[in-house]
Amino acid sequence: MQDDSSRNTIIFLACALVLFVLYNTLFLEPQQKRLEQERRLHPPAAAQTLAPGAPALNAPPAVTRAAALAASPRVPVASPALKGSISLRGARLDDLFLTQYPQTTDKGSPPVEMLRPEGTAFPWFVDIGWVGQNVAGLPGPTTVWTLAQGTALAPSQPIVLTYANGQGLTFTRKVEVDEHYMFTLTDTVANTGTTPVTLAPYGSIQRQGVPADIGKSGVVHEGSVGYLDGRVRAFKYKDLSKASAAQEFNSAAAWTGITDKYWLAALIPNAAEPVHAVFRDAKSGPLDVYEANYTGAARTIGPAQQISTTQHVFVGAKTVPLLQGYEKSLGISHFDDAVDWGMFWFLTRPIFIFLEFIFAHVGTFGIAILLLTVCVRLAFFPIANKQYESMTKMKKLQPMQEEIRKRFKEDPAKQQQEIMALYQREKVNPLAGCLPILLQIPVFFSLYKVLSVTIEMRHAPFLAFTDLSARDPTTIWNLFGLIPWNPAHLPLIGTYLDGPLHLGILPLLYGFTMFLTTSMSPPAGDPAQQRIFQLMPLMFMFIMAPFAVGLLIYWTWSNVLTTLQQYVMMRRFKVDNPIDRTLARLTGKASPG
Repeated sequence: MQDDSSRNTIIFLACALVLFVLYNTLFLEPQQKRLEQERRLHPPAAAQTLAPGAPALNAPPAVTRAAALAASPRVPVASPALKGSISLRGARLDDLFLTQYPQTTDKGSPPVEMLRPEGTAFPWFVDIGWVGQNVAGLPGPTTVWTLAQGTALAPSQPIVLTYANGQGLTFTRKVEVDEHYMFTLTDTVANTGTTPVTLAPYGSIQRQGVPADIGKSGVVHEGSVGYLDGRVRAFKYKDLSKASAAQEFNSAAAWTGITDKYWLAALIPNAAEPVHAVFRDAKSGPLDVYEANYTGAARTIGPAQQISTTQHVFVGAKTVPLLQGYEKSLGISHFDDAVDWGMFWFLTRPIFIFLEFIFAHVGTFGIAILLLTVCVRLAFFPIANKQYESMTKMKKLQPMQEEIRKRFKEDPAKQQQEIMALYQREKVNPLAGCLPILLQIPVFFSLYKVLSVTIEMRHAPFLAFTDLSARDPTTIWNLFGLIPWNPAHLPLIGTYLDGPLHLGILPLLYGFTMFLTTSMSPPAGDPAQQRIFQLMPLMFMFIMAPFAVGLLIYWTWSNVLTTLQQYVMMRRFKVDNPIDRTLARLTGKASPG
């Protein structure tokens, strides 16, 4: 094999690997999504018991949220970041909205719905309680508590709930909430009977099914997450569904929960409390019932005695400074690891910190992305320059290599010998451009990870785009909005024009800039490889189309900077390049190369 072909083969394999990873992150076609959504909106009845004291899943067909809320007396919750209510039936957290995060960028859009009551489609709720063997009358999901203090839960305005089981046990729960997303629950059990009882605290976060667009990402973790047994434990929804057994851990200084891309519901026991934690999918027929629960250490309550335990529940947005603040103030181990930093966390974290620093000074996330990309390119400038210098020299030698191939067409051994001699005379290493590429891959993947997980990009406007975390809303099929109709409404083909064939202006720009960078690279010796490289910009244009605007801006801008660096290098070595050729055709002048 010729050495320049070896270099191009390595580049091709690296690109093929990236292509494979990106292919696995693609969204399902809209038609398939709608079918799955319809199926999940009407789940069959379930009948299985979950965690100790958790509700039986005798789930009727989904009802409206209003009907589910009306089925139980409630205590309002209102804070600067949350609104909703706590159900007195079961003393359950099951109705919360994130007031600072609208669902869409439309004016008047309702806030993000975090927790949903059981009985609705895709319920998501938190249960806290006690378990004990042979202890009758413990409060459960159908127990109606009494509001003993307060009328509504707000910062500095706690509520107190009570329940007496009529068999000598009185349960009291004090609920507090801060200005953000942290609840503090203090549970007390008083034994007024004549015999001792042994109880253990438990907590359960349960999610009965997930919407079709949740859990499909191959880049950002969605599913169960926690810090257990001295390390972060994370299992995707699909992994829990496929597992033959529950994931169980014994740990202190623990927390456990369920997370989506931007949102987290987490149980945080007392750091000194040893707990037994479980992640599982407690299936009920085709219905997936995802649960993260824990059971604390048992304690005995003698007659005329009482015990108390305090735990925290986080329900909200995964903003890194807030998570780190709770980590310090409440002693929650590795709480900011609820954000999926990925395998290159040692790169992702500092890149994120630097991006936040830029954003804090420029105030626009789109500009922050552009500046961050420039800074990363500057950091890699010496390495990249060596890469482009090697590639430029290889391209300059391309005509001589072609001449050698023609001259020794029937003698491959002699052909290879002459090409190697050419490299030695010109002092060119055909593999010199490969190492810089390999060194840069972890950094650019980390950049991609940062832009995928950072919540600051969500609904951030930039130029004509209203949401950097959403795909490019423009489409070539109506000339980017110049034609007043939506291609998605076309019969038969509309689903595909709005799905796999959707092409906005940014994917087109990305494809064009990628074409420029590949056209400046030395062509592969193998004609088949040449055709593949020529088609790659077109393929990647469609592959990148579903990705977020912010990511496309980063990739496109990165390609522009690469093109500029390659152009300068090719002008320096007086090598023909497509930009000069195009300018020469337009002006009628000869190309400098």
